[in-house]
Amino acid sequence: MMESMEIDREKAPFTGEENKETKPIVVVLVGLPGSGKSTFSDEVMRISSRPWARVCQDTINNGKSGTKIQCLSVAATALKDGKSVFIDRCNIDREQRADFLKLGGQQTEKHAVVLDHPAKLCISRSVKRTGHEGNLQGGKAAAVVNQMVPKKELPKLSEGFDRITFCHDERDVKEAVNVYGSLSPLDSLPSGCFGQKKSDAKIQLGIMKFLKKVDPSGNAGSDPTVRQKCSPNKLSVGEDTVLQRSKMDSAALEKVGKSNELDITSTSGANSANSIPTLAFPSISTADFQFNLEKASDIIVEKVEEFIGRIGKARLVLVDLSQGSKILSLVKTKAAQKNIDSNKFFTFVGDITRLHSQRGLHCNVIANAANWRLKPGGGGVNAAIFKAAGSALEIATKEKAVSLSPGKSVVVPLPSSSPLFAREGVTHVIHVLGPNMNPMRPDCLKDDYVQGCKILREAYSSLFEGFVSIVRSHGVASIHNSGRPLESGGFQEVIPTNDDQKAKREADYESERSKKYKGLRLDLKSGASSLMDEEKIQDKSVNMTKSWASWAQALHDVAMHPNKHKNVILEISDDVLVMNDAYPKAQRHLLVLARVDGLDSIADICREHVPLLKTMHAVGLKWAVKFLNENKSLSFRLGYHSVPSMRQLHLHVISQDFDSIHLKNKKHWNSFTTPFFLDSVVVIKELEDVGRVTLKDDKCLAMELRCHRCRSAHPNIPRLKSHISSCQAPFSADLLQNGRLVSSTGTDF
Repeated sequence: MMESMEIDREKAPFTGEENKETKPIVVVLVGLPGSGKSTFSDEVMRISSRPWARVCQDTINNGKSGTKIQCLSVAATALKDGKSVFIDRCNIDREQRADFLKLGGQQTEKHAVVLDHPAKLCISRSVKRTGHEGNLQGGKAAAVVNQMVPKKELPKLSEGFDRITFCHDERDVKEAVNVYGSLSPLDSLPSGCFGQKKSDAKIQLGIMKFLKKVDPSGNAGSDPTVRQKCSPNKLSVGEDTVLQRSKMDSAALEKVGKSNELDITSTSGANSANSIPTLAFPSISTADFQFNLEKASDIIVEKVEEFIGRIGKARLVLVDLSQGSKILSLVKTKAAQKNIDSNKFFTFVGDITRLHSQRGLHCNVIANAANWRLKPGGGGVNAAIFKAAGSALEIATKEKAVSLSPGKSVVVPLPSSSPLFAREGVTHVIHVLGPNMNPMRPDCLKDDYVQGCKILREAYSSLFEGFVSIVRSHGVASIHNSGRPLESGGFQEVIPTNDDQKAKREADYESERSKKYKGLRLDLKSGASSLMDEEKIQDKSVNMTKSWASWAQALHDVAMHPNKHKNVILEISDDVLVMNDAYPKAQRHLLVLARVDGLDSIADICREHVPLLKTMHAVGLKWAVKFLNENKSLSFRLGYHSVPSMRQLHLHVISQDFDSIHLKNKKHWNSFTTPFFLDSVVVIKELEDVGRVTLKDDKCLAMELRCHRCRSAHPNIPRLKSHISSCQAPFSADLLQNGRLVSSTGTDF
C-alpha cells in the first residue's frame, strides 16, 4: 500500500501553487459498521489544514439519526462554503453511493476510501463499543454486520469516482489518513485505484486447505465423494466472494470438507446469496407423529409445487438432521421428477437451529413442528428450536397465540434479543402443527389417512402462506426495496433499503407490526362495518385462525373486485376508489385505495408510481375540501402508514379532531401523530427527488402520548382526549409551511 502511494506521488505530485483552481473533494467512506469510518474522518480533520466537513447520518438530525436526503443537503451546503466533505455512511453498494457522486457536479472530485476489514473484526469492534452515535453496539451490532455483508459491493471507477483507496488493515488506514491529512487547500491527489487486492489464488488455497482433498488446480482429489460434494457448491474454485457472500467462516468450511452430510438438490444450494429470503422447514409429521413417509413426501412436493410460483426469488428448504434421512431422499427424487426449480427448492442436511453458523446456509425464517400448547419441551425440532431461541421466543409466541389446532400455523417475529436472531439471522419462527398418527400423543387419528392427509395439506399450505406473507410484508420485493426492511429488519432483498439507517435498524426490528398479523380471517360482507382495520386487529376482537393471509386480502379484494362491494364505495375510477374507514379515528376518516395489483403498501412504490400517488392525493384533497365546506372548523392530513395493517396501498384522509370512539389506545393515536404517519406531499416529493421513500418502523407506535398541537404529554387516552377537545394551540410550523395540513385557512384549496 505504502509503495503504491509513493509511486503515485512521483507520477502526479501535489500541484501546490501551480493549481489555484483546485476542486473540493467529496470522499465517500465505504465500510461495514465498526470498520472505522468515523475515526478515519475525525483523524484527517484533526491534522489537516484543508477545510473539511463530516456528514454523518447518525447525527445529521440535531444530534440524532436522520435521512439520506438530509445528508445530501448538508453536504451540498458544505461544498458551497468551499469545504471538502466526508460522507460518513456505510455506502455498501453502488446505489447507495450514486446520489453522493452527483454532488457539486464537475466542480468537485469524487473519491472513495474503502475500509475493507474482515466482518469478524467489524463485529468485534461494534459489539464492544459504547456510546455509539447511532446506538449500534452490543449484540444487535453483530446481527446488522452479518446482514450487511452479502450486500457489500466494492466501488469501481466506472461509477464516477476519480480516485479509490482500499484499506485492508490498520497500516493501510494510517497511510490513507496521512495522505488526506497532508492535503493543503491547494493540493490534489492523482486519479486511479490504489491498494486493491488482486484476485489471485491465495484465498482459494485457503479454502482448499480446509477442504483437505481439493488440489490447487480446483479439481477434486481421488475421493469421489469429496469431488461430488465440492463441485455442486462451487467451493473448490472461484472468486474470493465465496467467503464474503456465503459468510462461511473457516470452521464451517472445515465441517463441509470433513463430512459427507451436505445434501443439496440445487446446484446453487448453500451458496445462494444470503440476501435471498429463505424458509427452512422440517418434515412436519413424520417422526413423533408417525405419519407414512410416502404419503408425507407426496404432500410436501405437491404443496411446494403449488407455492413455488408465489414466492418470487425466495427459497424453500426441507431440512433434516440425518444424512440417511428417508424423507429427504423421497422428496428430492419426487421434486426432480416434477422438474421443480432447484434454485427455489432443495433439501439440506443439518441442525435447523444452526444452519448458518455451522453449514453456511442463511435462512431468514424457520418452521417449527410444534405441539398444540405452543410450549417448549418434548423432543425433536420443537425442543431444539425453543432452546436455541431462548425465552424470547416463548414470550413472543404467547403474544401471538396460546394454542394451535392441527393443520394451522402461527407466524412469530423473533425478537433481536433471541440468540437465534443474533447468531443465525433468523427473523421469524413459524409454528405449525401437523396431524398425529401416534396413539401416545394427543388427537391421534389412528389410521384415518383421509383426514390425516387433509390436515397435513392444510398445515403446509398454512406454513407456506405464512412465509409468503413475511416476504411480502417485509419487502422482499424489493424486499421492498427491495428490502426495505423498513428501518428495521427483515429481509433486505425483500425490502432492501438503500438507506444505511434502515439497515442499522434491521437488528432492532422485531416486527411489532406482525403482532397485528394474528391469522385474522375476514369475511367481507355487504356492509362497511364488516371491513376491518387496525382497531380490530390490535384489539383482537375478530375471529382468529393461525394464518393471517385471508384478512390481509380485505382491502385488496375491494380494490380488485369493487362490484362485490358497491355499497361501501363512495367513488371509483380506473386508478383509485374511495371508501370510509370502517373504524374511523376522527370525525372524518376516508381511505383512498390504489386499484393496482401488487402494490400492497407504501414500501412497494418507486418513482414510476408518482403519477398514481398524485392522483390519490388529488382525490383525497377533493374529499377534504368537500368536508371543509361542510365544517370549516376541521383540518385534515393526507398520508400513509409506514407499516400498514392491511394489504393494498391506501391513503388516509383524516380530520385532526380525533373525536372518535374507535380511537382507543396508544397505537391508534401514534399511528397518526408521529413520524410513522407519512404525509402524502412529503412522500411524493421524496419519490420525485430520490426515487424511494424513507420508512419508519413500529417503534413510533410505542412513543409516549403527546398532543398533536401543543405536544404536551398525557398518561392515558382518556386524559389525552379530554385535553385535545379544548386545545387551541397552533399546529407546528412544518405542517403549515410544507402543505401537510389542509384547512379552511390554508393554501391547499
